[in-house]
Amino acid sequence: MNRFIFQRDGICLSIGFLTIVSKEMEAEDELKKHHDQLEEIVHERTAALTILNAQLKQEIAERKLAQEKLRQSYAKLQRNLDEIVHAMSLTAEKRDPYTAGHQKRTTELAMALAGEMGLSEHQIKGVQMAGLIHDMGKISIPAEILSKPGKLNEVEMQLIRRHPQAAFEILKNIDFPWPVDLIVLQHHEKMNCSGYPQGLAGEDILLEARILCVADVVESIESHRPYRPGLGIDKALEEISKNSGILYDQDVVDACLRLFKEKNFRYQ
Repeated sequence: MNRFIFQRDGICLSIGFLTIVSKEMEAEDELKKHHDQLEEIVHERTAALTILNAQLKQEIAERKLAQEKLRQSYAKLQRNLDEIVHAMSLTAEKRDPYTAGHQKRTTELAMALAGEMGLSEHQIKGVQMAGLIHDMGKISIPAEILSKPGKLNEVEMQLIRRHPQAAFEILKNIDFPWPVDLIVLQHHEKMNCSGYPQGLAGEDILLEARILCVADVVESIESHRPYRPGLGIDKALEEISKNSGILYDQDVVDACLRLFKEKNFRYQ
């Protein structure tokens, strides 16, 4: 190690030691420099994250507001549809007073059947909408035929059989979230293609229409009609049991029998 002694000034320098001290000072300076840079980066990133967080909060708030407005709009649309369908139902029943309440009771049974068969809430709502107006096509039929106390002749029966198509022509122009027009059109179709108006068979008939068909038949048989008194629920269940898998969907019939015989279904 080299030393330099300055006696007059009383100084003694060691080159090796000075070199070591200088390197330590340089290291400290470099460390401080990196520390300052790191702090600056952290500060910048923190500021950026703070701004981003504020933006995300704003976007979430705006999205929640939009979702709430959408929910309110959907609820309003649903209320409007309910009111329209209710008005249509009342119109049909005013036209055919002997079946007043028929659409409502048929709808209650059809919804119960749909629930028993595990259909979704959305599908059940569609069944409800279709059920409440499934006979609205009867507004096109002369009142004297609807209220005729005796048996209908062939021409009169042909007019009656037009009511699903007449309803379809009205409903197809309404943008329902469910296939209401097709359910109403097909609710008199039978599994063996003996129904009307299209003579469809089996699974070509919408499930909701097959459900509505059974509910319609059961309610019609047990209730009073202009040409006969009500025959009661036992007769109605006998009819669907006898023709299960022939005229009526077997799964729907089984669900209907469970409702009445095991779960004590009653109209409200």
